[in-house]
Amino acid sequence: MLTLGSMALFLILSLFPSLVFSSEAPTCASIEELKVKYFTQNQYNEFIEALNNFKNKDKLIQPCLNYYRALGRYQQLKYLEEKQSWDDYFANGNTYRDQIVENAKRVTDQVPSSDPLKLKSMLLLWQFHHDQQDAFKEQALADLMAELNVYAKESGDPELIKDTADKLLAHEEKSNARLAYKLYVNKLVASQMMDSQLKKTAALFYKDGNLELAESLYDIYIEKISKTLTPEGLIGELFEIASLFVYKPQGLYDMAYAEKIYSKIDGLGKKDVFNQESIYLRAFNLEKLKDYKKAEELYLQLTELYPGTKYYDEAIYKVAMINAYALENLAEARKYFGILTAKTVFSPHVIYSFYQLGLLAQWEGNLNSAKDYYNLLLKNSADNYPST
Repeated sequence: MLTLGSMALFLILSLFPSLVFSSEAPTCASIEELKVKYFTQNQYNEFIEALNNFKNKDKLIQPCLNYYRALGRYQQLKYLEEKQSWDDYFANGNTYRDQIVENAKRVTDQVPSSDPLKLKSMLLLWQFHHDQQDAFKEQALADLMAELNVYAKESGDPELIKDTADKLLAHEEKSNARLAYKLYVNKLVASQMMDSQLKKTAALFYKDGNLELAESLYDIYIEKISKTLTPEGLIGELFEIASLFVYKPQGLYDMAYAEKIYSKIDGLGKKDVFNQESIYLRAFNLEKLKDYKKAEELYLQLTELYPGTKYYDEAIYKVAMINAYALENLAEARKYFGILTAKTVFSPHVIYSFYQLGLLAQWEGNLNSAKDYYNLLLKNSADNYPST
């Protein structure tokens, strides 16, 4: 009598005759194709049964069968957890876990490091132990990273290296993901990519939101163009890259990486390469990075070099705020708030300064002075800044 699993297998193989392996041994590619068909329908038991029923299972295909058995059970556990199918999960979960570990370890024992299946199996083992949060997860991670390095040195597939890095990043293993992305980048560089191709590829990864990989590629790109471009040409390229990663209210950014690029520009020793826009962007980026002392220095530099800049009031106000609330230098804070409140042409930051001086006076217990500042706030904001 046919079981439900056998009937399902018969139906799928009749619909997809190219997946029948009775006359010849299956290949990893054909098993991958079969996996897609079963996983799409969440038919994990049927997939495992299909693997176990293959004929002509020679030794060459055994590692592939074992890897897909482990993968099938891993995906099945994830699916049961997602759907909260607790009857199957608790009745068979331990069996599935044992099968994941046993089959994956068979692969790692059966194939050399040059075989992608070994890295795939070690990645699967680490994901499993990471998900379980068990005592083996740290060792599994160490084993995975060691194997990844060996695989990369033995002319491994760059896309598998990238996939490993992506999964490390998805599991919040940022430092190890960065190492893996570096291996991937080295593979791309070894393929003799032109500088323009490197830059374009980095930009694509940035657009996709993979900042770690984009930064790794930009680092290689910068290293290469540093040897060929004039200082002026290099500075232009560095400013372009920094503008991608600098802090912005919306969009992608990495404040630390942006400052790293700005520091490279500084290190070139060229005078006056930072204009008022780039000084402001760098200062704002440092402020968001919480490097308040350096942000203060740049805001002051901006006002000294460009006293007529559109950023003057904002820069002075931020210097005052940094001193008041980050550096705890109230005398300096009052000094810079006072520079703004002494102006006859009001801006939002002038109005804010009346309020901040009132707060400081109130906090110090000088209520009469606080009242005077609050009255000035109300008087000077009434016409142009009623909401304030």
